[in-house]
Amino acid sequence: MKKVYLDYAATTPVDKKVLKAMLPFFSNTFGNASSLHSVGLKAKTTLEQARKIIAKSIGALPEEIIFTSGGTESNNLAIKGIAFANQKKGKHIIISSIEHDCVLNSCNWLKTQGFEITYLPVDKNGFIKIKELENAIRKDTILVSIIHGNNEIGTIQDIKKIGKTCKTRGVYFHTDACQSFTKTKLNVIQQNLDLVTINSHKIYGPKGVGCLFVKKGITITPLLHGGGHENGKRSGTENISGIVGFAKAVEISNEKDIIKMEKLRDYLIKKVLKIPNTKLNGDSKKRLCNNAHFSFSFIEGESLVLFLNQEGVMGSTGSACSSNTLKASHVISAIGVPPEISHGSLRLSLGKNTTKKEIDFTVNKIKKVVKKLRLMSPLGGESNV
Repeated sequence: MKKVYLDYAATTPVDKKVLKAMLPFFSNTFGNASSLHSVGLKAKTTLEQARKIIAKSIGALPEEIIFTSGGTESNNLAIKGIAFANQKKGKHIIISSIEHDCVLNSCNWLKTQGFEITYLPVDKNGFIKIKELENAIRKDTILVSIIHGNNEIGTIQDIKKIGKTCKTRGVYFHTDACQSFTKTKLNVIQQNLDLVTINSHKIYGPKGVGCLFVKKGITITPLLHGGGHENGKRSGTENISGIVGFAKAVEISNEKDIIKMEKLRDYLIKKVLKIPNTKLNGDSKKRLCNNAHFSFSFIEGESLVLFLNQEGVMGSTGSACSSNTLKASHVISAIGVPPEISHGSLRLSLGKNTTKKEIDFTVNKIKKVVKKLRLMSPLGGESNV
């Protein structure tokens, strides 16, 4: 049976060029970057070369890059690290209502430690309002964390304006850029960024590796204590093979793939919206190049995903990190989609090798499954298919 994978927002396959770059560091060049002998020094040199590649890609200094195990750890380190390093100044943090679960849950935990969290609302397309951010910032505000490209609906925030607002008010600004990195502009200087989370497995690199950009001069409290690796900010032996793969994935990313995915994304959206009682979630233009998120009335999202899988199409209802819960997505609820419609959501995310033929196949399968589920639904019926 033909299979079409359209869940690249959850994870991507490791590119063959990335795998080739990684392989020697599993067995031949296997050193610990903290060792003083030649094998260790080779690992250290390789580690620093990768750090330079990733730093350059976002306009940062190499020493501003802290390698981690991925996006979740980086977000935790950014939020908790800033919170505990700056609690004498204040205990107020601002985030949006559509953050990734690891940001929301980090902040929920910080509330148990005496911190206060303000959740900024978003409009129907998922954008925060700068005026509301300005009004929310107080004397005791120490951090603003707003996701760059939303992992569910794909909306891309204007982080330059947000960063400027935070800079003017003397508040640190962190953005989770896991989904947007290499897909849209990201420059820490031009966009006034203090802390940035990025990871590898969303860009055809390996899982289990990511990094946190921390602007020079900013102090954070480490989460992991040990040998003082990563300039004392993240202890633990560095994952050299993973970091090499991460850097290679950054090196091979290109504008040509972005343009291709944008065209196919728009084609997919146009075709799917022809199905009656179907809504696109997120902004139609300011969205990730590979993201298409729909709500279908009169059906249930989990059933849609499972039936599509049987037909050879792999998508998701939203964030892969929270897909095991049957609760309505907090992101979809935040943009004002009613529960009865939000439960019928489908996220399709394209990859650089996705073809028009695969999109046509997918659209036909969606039409088939939506019709079938609506006929089965007590809320649906012939008039809604």
